[in-house]
Amino acid sequence: MAVPKKKTSPSKRGMRRSADALSAPIYVEDKDSGNLRRPHHIDLKSGKYRDKQILKAKEELA
Repeated sequence: MAVPKKKTSPSKRGMRRSADALSAPIYVEDKDSGNLRRPHHIDLKSGKYRDKQILKAKEELA
């Protein structure tokens, strides 16, 4: 059976537990298309970011 040689320091213990505080990603409703998207990300349906056309819209690709 594996037994640790030394006690885990509070710093190492805290680093291991840091992932426990992660929260689920936040989504906002896009004001133009009404779809959910991540903040500060391109809306994939319309292809816009901050009112600028970055990608072709999905309707145009089909």
